Amino acid sequence: DLQLFASEPDIINPIAMNWDEKGRLWVIETVDYPNTVKDNEGQGDDKVKILEDTDGDGKADKVTVFAENLNIPTSFAFYDGGIIISQAPQFIFLKDTDGDDKADVKEVLIDGWGTFDTHAGPSNLQNGIDNTIYGVVGYSGFEGSIYGQELNFKQNMYRFDPRKENFEVLTNTSNNTWGLGITEDNSLFASTANNTHSVFLGIPNKIMDGLVGIPAQGSLKIDGHYTMQPLTANIRQVDVFGGFTAAAGHHFYTARNYPRTYWNKVAFVCEPTGGLVHIAKIERDGAGYIEKDGGNLLASSDEWVSPVEAKVGPDGNVWVADWYNFIIQHNPTPNKDRGGYDAENGKGNAYVNPLRDKSKGRIWRVVPKNVGKEEILTLDRDTPDALVAALNNDNMFWRSTAQRLLVERQNTDVLPKLYKLANTPKLDALGMNPAALHALWTIDGLTDLNSDTEAYNVVKGGLYHPSAAVRKAAIQILPKNGTTDAAILDTNTLNDKSPSVRLAALLYFAERPASETAGKMLYGISQDKAIIEDNWLSKALYAAASSHADGFMGEYAKAHPGFDRKAAVEDKKQAVGFDDRDWKTIQLPQFIEDAGLEMDGIIWFRKNFNFNGGASSYISLGPIDDSDVVFINGQQIGATESDYARDRYYNIPNGLLKNGENTIAIRVEDTGGGGGIYGKPEQLFIRSGEKTVQLSGAWKYEVETDYGQSTNTTFGGVPIADFVAKNYSSVKTSAQDGSNTVDSEAAVITIKTVQNEMKYDITEFVVEAGQPVNLVLENVDFMQHNLVIIKPGTTDTVGSAADKLAMDPNGAELDYVPKMGEVLFATALVNPEQTVTLRFTAPTEPGMYPFICTFPGHWRIMQGVMKVVGSAL
Repeated sequence: DLQLFASEPDIINPIAMNWDEKGRLWVIETVDYPNTVKDNEGQGDDKVKILEDTDGDGKADKVTVFAENLNIPTSFAFYDGGIIISQAPQFIFLKDTDGDDKADVKEVLIDGWGTFDTHAGPSNLQNGIDNTIYGVVGYSGFEGSIYGQELNFKQNMYRFDPRKENFEVLTNTSNNTWGLGITEDNSLFASTANNTHSVFLGIPNKIMDGLVGIPAQGSLKIDGHYTMQPLTANIRQVDVFGGFTAAAGHHFYTARNYPRTYWNKVAFVCEPTGGLVHIAKIERDGAGYIEKDGGNLLASSDEWVSPVEAKVGPDGNVWVADWYNFIIQHNPTPNKDRGGYDAENGKGNAYVNPLRDKSKGRIWRVVPKNVGKEEILTLDRDTPDALVAALNNDNMFWRSTAQRLLVERQNTDVLPKLYKLANTPKLDALGMNPAALHALWTIDGLTDLNSDTEAYNVVKGGLYHPSAAVRKAAIQILPKNGTTDAAILDTNTLNDKSPSVRLAALLYFAERPASETAGKMLYGISQDKAIIEDNWLSKALYAAASSHADGFMGEYAKAHPGFDRKAAVEDKKQAVGFDDRDWKTIQLPQFIEDAGLEMDGIIWFRKNFNFNGGASSYISLGPIDDSDVVFINGQQIGATESDYARDRYYNIPNGLLKNGENTIAIRVEDTGGGGGIYGKPEQLFIRSGEKTVQLSGAWKYEVETDYGQSTNTTFGGVPIADFVAKNYSSVKTSAQDGSNTVDSEAAVITIKTVQNEMKYDITEFVVEAGQPVNLVLENVDFMQHNLVIIKPGTTDTVGSAADKLAMDPNGAELDYVPKMGEVLFATALVNPEQTVTLRFTAPTEPGMYPFICTFPGHWRIMQGVMKVVGSAL
């Protein structure tokens, strides 16, 4: 049943909601949104309201304004008897101290959140199981100081603890981020507005940053489908047509009123442009997860219905905040030459539209039929026994609320009961023990485990608990010290039967100082098939091994007689003295499949060349399908990950090239398609000033790994131990992206996007046939864009292929650039306020070569033409 709890005038434009310990609904009412951005004092017209049903008829009949004069608040979390509100540019703390349900304390906690676009700021504040507050932010980002730490980030998930004054940026996301989800067993998810409605956080930034040899990608797009399922064709979208272009929220079903198939397995992602709440079925996949289409929980043919948040309430049912507005899309601004009207942008960067409503709103409840009315608890921090008992409630809302209140009490009188709960081995229908899990985290919030021996031992006992979630929590809670190191090793947790527990243990050791014992243990499990074939476990083991390389490599050397770490460089395919006499010969450039190599996998190319150049040099290799690592004279000079269409240009460090013979080695990974170094002969060269050495022609090659004969592709088919040996054997590397390379003969073309209009500021530019071109794309818009140059007359063909690619789960990794011969040159996706340079050699055939943006839906509007004139002869 769909039940209406509240509507106007009680609530207008609800954007976020939560319940207090009395089960009362708190809602942010944002009539200012989207365009009113005031000064730092935040004096606007928005409010936080408390809505209550006092007569038990299921509808709100009492409204209390807790706080007013706010300006575009987007979310809030309960903390220390009050609430923390995200209201860019600040996070503020509001509290009622005299019991009248009206805030009389206001403090600024954090300042520096971006305000240039009001639908790309911070949002989704919520209390985490680990006693911190989580949130997300879009491309408006943050720049400033938090608790003495200088930070600058965009499009991210983060967490912070005002009590301990720490803040952590957890993981980058691909675009504007408006969703955050936490499961009952403390796995973390997010959703982004544009074509990535489900993201899993596997490894936080602090562990991925600085790893050699693999990309620093700790989160992964997991959504398994593109389309949403609206009930009406009358939907308004400006991109990602038919898909998720305004995805918001990722709250899990964490109660037990709904059927068992929902329990901790379903997330609710709102799509306001489609008037629906999507059911995202989240299924385990080793240490990670995948998402499948579960249809809709709620959908309407009423074009005003605009759900923006759906979450489990204190009654165990799902509540939905419905913005209820005919205009929900934020930008871009329509104008006459695009079939619209000349509209203006407000201060929050949303187009001003007279159809935007500032008077309506809805709060719905989705209640299963034939389910009795749920009794609403009332918790109080002054009744600790009731709080401890609530840690056993079958609704995570009450467990989390009780935990929060116990931690806020900061009274250790409840510890004996918490110890008893933590030691209870009983499992529920899902194989979990939520009471023990929350008891452990509550103990963490009330004690210092570095000095409280009894509390430490109770948490350490969690390593033996039959619930995987409790074992994982114990690893995450225990202080990082030698005693804990030994405990985790002694319990053999690195070999735990649960992939999520193994992941937590590996991540623990990734942050520990080098230990020979840990290194030996890590080497021992590096051959484990369960780790080798798991994306997250293999990455985590690699991260941990990098921290304990001496112990790891000592065991590696024992297993590989004759292995000499000091001589390892000389044994590598990139080394100058490597013996490639037995390698075969191939003519480059060409697709490897055209040369008869029908395979996907890793292939090495080597070539010796003579060069007497100057100090400033760079190499051009044209496009490479799909990834490459390039070495000159044994030193890495550049690498590109999963971008088959981008032309490769890398700077060569001064002094690296020798007068006389030099060696170039290229490791290429092909994951599909033709594969290899496939551009045009004139694109392969090394240049220093006016001197050029052509590299096209005969190269030596050897297949390192054929994926058709290997199940391990996480590290290119290479055993993890070998990959560690390759990257942590004192090999000197210097990655260069070539961004500072300037060719004096190149034509320099600068193109900007146009704010809010989905256009390039230049729709035609002219170059000479065969001329080097440096095309600078500056994205001043507030959405992601790219620039793809294609063959004449192929706009519809490439555009249609881009539309199909949008439905591919790997489309974002490919920058939405189709793999097809019609595509000549392409940039990566460029985030807002970022710039990229595309270097290529103009076609030798004169003509009109279109360029388009292939982000889903953009190509029909974002178009231009490159005019090639003259002759290359």
